[in-house]
Amino acid sequence: MTTPSTIDPSEVEKFSKMATEWWDPNGKFKPLHRLNPVRLEYIRTKVTEHFNLEKQDCPFEGLRLLDVGCGGGLLTEPMRRLGANAVGIDASEKNIKTAQARAEKTGVIPDYRVTSAEALAESEPESFDILLAMEVVEHVADPGLFIASCAKLLKPGGVMFHATLNRTLKSFLFAIIGAEYILGWLPRGTHEYKKFLKPEEVESMLSASGIRPSHLTGVTFNPLTKEWNLSHDRSVNYMGCGVKESRRDTLL
Repeated sequence: MTTPSTIDPSEVEKFSKMATEWWDPNGKFKPLHRLNPVRLEYIRTKVTEHFNLEKQDCPFEGLRLLDVGCGGGLLTEPMRRLGANAVGIDASEKNIKTAQARAEKTGVIPDYRVTSAEALAESEPESFDILLAMEVVEHVADPGLFIASCAKLLKPGGVMFHATLNRTLKSFLFAIIGAEYILGWLPRGTHEYKKFLKPEEVESMLSASGIRPSHLTGVTFNPLTKEWNLSHDRSVNYMGCGVKESRRDTLL
């Protein structure tokens, strides 16, 4: 009997080929480097609010965090700097090697592993306070299984973050035609439109997995300032978070 998997081999190969460029701010992951400040601020704000933390240099100290599809560690590293006991997982061995090499260079050393959410869920269920699934659900083979596996890895009361692309004509024009074919911000073939997910689809999967959606925001790019900002416009990029309900909450 074959164990269900969320891993899409073609996606793993695609990102493995670019693995050495993760930390180059002017390389193929330049858009993510520009997006990172708004992602980090969003995560920090929501985690601080949810756990009623003091705003200090290491507010996440004492919290266990999992970054699923961590790539080269663009989010995992700053989460560790914020004090979290951070674990980064990725299906690409080359991505993890890049993340580990970066950690050895900086001295900021998260726990990086080559594995998937569903594989980890089998061995270590409900063990994280925070889970990040940022810009990854549109690259997996089975989004429903992916989100369900992530939910298993959260403690009751834990918070899960997600970010992805909406399946709209505007997102096709901006994220694929514009970003990949006209402006060349991303390598051609980075995204597949059929894998884009509408916010209500993601939130339905979260709810089915015991995650109560608590916040959703759009994220838009300002071509004049070349900065990303939170927005009411969710037609292209959006991100949000949800809280894992306890068994008691589910029964009520």
